This record gives sequence, C-alpha cells and structure tokens, in this order.
Amino acid sequence: MDRNIFQEEHRIFRSAFQSFIKKDVLPHYDKWEEKRIVPREFWLQMGSQGYLCPQLEEKYGGMGADFRYNIIINEELAKVAMGTLGVPLHNDIIAPYLQMYCNEAQKRQWLPKCASGKAILAIAMTEPGAGSDLQSIKTTAIKDGDSYVLNGQKTFISNGISADLVLVACKTDPKAQPGYRGISLIMVERDTPGFIRGRQLDKIGMHSQDTAELFFEECRVPAANLVGTEGEGFKYMMKKLPHERLVVAVGCQAAAEEMLKETLEFTRVRSAFGKPIQEFQHTRFKLAEIATEIELGRVFVDRLIDRVIQGEDITVEGAMAKWWVSDMANRVAYDCLQLHGGYGYMEEYKIARWYRDIRVATIYAGSNEIMKEVIGRSLQ
Repeated sequence: MDRNIFQEEHRIFRSAFQSFIKKDVLPHYDKWEEKRIVPREFWLQMGSQGYLCPQLEEKYGGMGADFRYNIIINEELAKVAMGTLGVPLHNDIIAPYLQMYCNEAQKRQWLPKCASGKAILAIAMTEPGAGSDLQSIKTTAIKDGDSYVLNGQKTFISNGISADLVLVACKTDPKAQPGYRGISLIMVERDTPGFIRGRQLDKIGMHSQDTAELFFEECRVPAANLVGTEGEGFKYMMKKLPHERLVVAVGCQAAAEEMLKETLEFTRVRSAFGKPIQEFQHTRFKLAEIATEIELGRVFVDRLIDRVIQGEDITVEGAMAKWWVSDMANRVAYDCLQLHGGYGYMEEYKIARWYRDIRVATIYAGSNEIMKEVIGRSLQ
C-alpha cells in the first residue's frame, strides 16, 4: 500500500538503512544468535552512521530528525528478526526519557554517548514480584547525603548485559501512599559499586537480544543521577508507556508483513500433488485471511504514527495497537509456519525464527491482558 506518512527524504533514508542492514547485519546475524548477544561493534557502527537516537538535537549528537526516521529503523530491523529489539529500546523507549526529563548537565553527559553507540541504554522496571504492576516494585533508593543508596532486584531487563546506563525505577519514599507517589527514576552507570549483573537469561526466542537479572546491593549512586523530580517516576513511566506500546506494534506489523512475503514466495515454488501449494484453495484462503489482517493492522498503525507526529495522546489506541497487532503477528507466524510444512520447523528457514521470536511481543511492554484492562477502563 502507498504509505503517505512518508516523504521522499524518508524513502532515501530507508534505502540507505536497507543497504546498511544488507552489509552489516544480515551476514552476521546467525553468529549473533549463536553467541546470544549483539556485539558492541554493531552499536558503534549504528552510531557512526547516524542510526542511533536520530531524534536528538545535533548538539547532543543526533540529527534532529522526526519520528518517522525512527519508525523506518524499527521496521527494517524487525524485518530481519525481533532479536534486534535492543535498538528500538535504546532509541525510542529509553532515550526519550533522558531527552524529556534530564537537566542540561545530564543531557550533555549522557546523550552524545547514546547517539554514538559508546553508551547502550537499558531500563529496569520489572521485578520478580512486580511485572505490569509497577506500583508494587520493592527496589529502594534512600537518600544519604549527596547520594542515593539502592537495594533491590530487577529481572527480564533487555540490554541488561550490554548496558552502560540503566534507568532504574525505584522507591525513594517506600512509605508513600498510594505506592506510586514514592517512585523515582535514577540512572545507574556501568561499574558502579554495588551494581551487580546476574545471569543472562536463556529465552525461548530473541536469542541475540541479551536479557538479564540485575541486583543492587548497597549501590551508592550520586544524587545528581536522579532523572527528573523525586517521586514523579511513576507519572513519567505512564506518559511514556503508550509510545513504547506503539513501538512494539510497529515492529510486529513489519514482522507480519515480512512473514507473509516469505510465505508467498515459498508457496509459489513448493509443490504437492503435482502443483504449487499456492494453487490449493485452502492455501489461497489462508493467505487471503493473513493479507487482510495485515492490511488492517497497517492502516491502524500508520494512523497512530501520524497522530504521534501531530502530538496527540494515544494512551488507549496505543494499548489497542499493541494488543491487536502483536496477537495478529502471532497468528501470522503460526499460519505461515504451517504453510511451510516440515521446512517451517527447520532453523534454516526464517519463519522458524519468527515463530519463536514473536511470541514474547504479547507479554512485554505490558501483557496483552493489561492492554485490555487499559482499554476497558476507558470505556467506563
């Protein structure tokens, strides 16, 4: 379909980024999957080409680009595999916190490193006993002179092994009621004493994207690393989560489109009973169903991208997109693998990777059950 949200300069940028992926991602991706991590050299290459945090002002190392450039990067990486999630997380989920809530000194200290790839970002919200329920986090940061002393545990932290800067959600006032009033955001830098990286978690899919447990044991962080205002962290996260959910929908939509493309090519050349399997009515009907759902998702996602560009609130619609598109992408993965037959179960075929990678999209950034809760509350 003709996507009128993009202009000629965006198409030129997409072409350049596609060339970068062909040269610097695709030849190495299987090795990254095997080693269970994307190497730092990739981040530095992304930074040197201007593909990290392009939305930042030039004085912080960015291009001052509009949101559509970030969308292009996310879509093209999602076409490779969901294991490249670390980049959208860095560019579109965490960097905007720093851009919006950091003071000028913090921005000059951290943002140029984020844009160059010298500093990889992670955000530590989830805890063993607190997933989507962020009000229930137990990690504390108690003020002690010109420092905060952090104690607690985080889990399922994407980029957790690679990260140089971890934005930690913690309670600076554990006694505050209701609980969300005591939550703040504090930046913890690599090698801070008391900041301990636990094991790299062994996931079903997304093998090249490192996910870890993090521990804070009497971790003393400068008070100057407080991001924004003390006690406002929960409000900041609630403001940013709709954007994060749209980013998930963008990646799932691009992945679904790529899965359909791969499957169309396979069903044209794979034969059964003397003819291509695409000529069987069941195959045509299934492909028709898949194509229709993907078209519906594309229209909705592009509409929300345009609304974000216009500065509109998408709290409810972002939840709708995250839920519906991630569910749709999982249906597409299931059906496309089935149409590949036994070949679809082989790792050498991309659909096998899609099948295991896409599953987590219904869980992270708030489970789809929570998305329905957000939507349902808006209808009361």
